[in-house]
Amino acid sequence: MPTYDYVCDGCGHEFEAFESMKADPQTVCPSCAKASLRRKIGGGGAIIFKGSGFYQTDYRSDSYKKSAAADKPAEAPKAADTSKPASGSSTPSSSGTSSS
Repeated sequence: MPTYDYVCDGCGHEFEAFESMKADPQTVCPSCAKASLRRKIGGGGAIIFKGSGFYQTDYRSDSYKKSAAADKPAEAPKAADTSKPASGSSTPSSSGTSSS
C-alpha cells in the first residue's frame, strides 16, 4: 500500500497515512477535526536496480571494474584494406545465356 502525505490548511498539522490506492482521500484533520485536510503531491520513492543485467556502469565495485578491464582483449589498430572491393562495386555475373 502506498504512503500518502496530508496537510491541514486550518491548523498546519502534517502526517503520513498508509492507504489503498482505491480509497478516497481523507478530508477531516485528526488534530483539529476540521474538514480542511488535503493530500500533498509527492515525488514517490526511488528504485535502485542492482545485479547483472543492468547498465555496466551502475553499482560496480572497483575490483570488478579492474578485473573486467584485464579480461578485455587489446584492440588491434585498424588498417585500411584496399585489396577487397567495396560492397556494391562487384562486377555483374553472366547469366549463362548467350544472345544469338
